[in-house]
Amino acid sequence: MQTPMIVSIVDDDENVRVATCSLVRSLGCKVRDYASAEAFLRADGLREVHCVISDVQMPGMDGIEMQRRLNETPGAPPVIFISAFGSEARRSEALANGALCFLDKPVDGDVLLACLEKLGQNADGV
Repeated sequence: MQTPMIVSIVDDDENVRVATCSLVRSLGCKVRDYASAEAFLRADGLREVHCVISDVQMPGMDGIEMQRRLNETPGAPPVIFISAFGSEARRSEALANGALCFLDKPVDGDVLLACLEKLGQNADGV
């Protein structure tokens, strides 16, 4: 990657959010983190984000609804979902809506790296 990707982490669990941020930074990405889908969607600079890593199940707006709202925006970043409660129905819905990956918690760093590399390949070296 020539310039670091900007990855937004959206997870209501602070410990998971901090750990995911550390992991993604170790992969050479710039990270922005948010405790809720609503906070992420209200944030400035969404057009700069290359990818979103989001929990599925959160209080208020869940990750799938956040993805639907993102998809209404031209040039919306792809979403990688992580979930401790990933049912096959939720996985299928997320992937049908364009999710890049749907991973189970705890996240395997190598699998997450493969998802981010897939993003880079799809964007011709973002």
